[in-house]
Amino acid sequence: MGILNWIAGNEQIIYIVILMIFVGIEVIGRVPSVLHTPLMSGANAIHGVVIIGAIIVMGKAESDNYLALILGFLAVILGTLNVVGGFVVTDRMLEMFKSKKKK
Repeated sequence: MGILNWIAGNEQIIYIVILMIFVGIEVIGRVPSVLHTPLMSGANAIHGVVIIGAIIVMGKAESDNYLALILGFLAVILGTLNVVGGFVVTDRMLEMFKSKKKK
């Protein structure tokens, strides 16, 4: 009964998430492959916000709230990996456009 009450209480949020999934699939499906890499590397860099949020959650969490501390730590690690990966992909993409030096 608890899960059904939660679903009934958050029905609008569930509809919004489902709509966001369909809209996201449509938008990403229509992006040309030439633009995919720069857009994704930029989106990965936005994960800096996730890192800041995770640090704030970890800082405000009680010392005995292990769930918040573990989730915050995982968010910092995964967000950092995503940011670094986004910059690596961007760097590799920009290397393709540099002219090669002649020997």
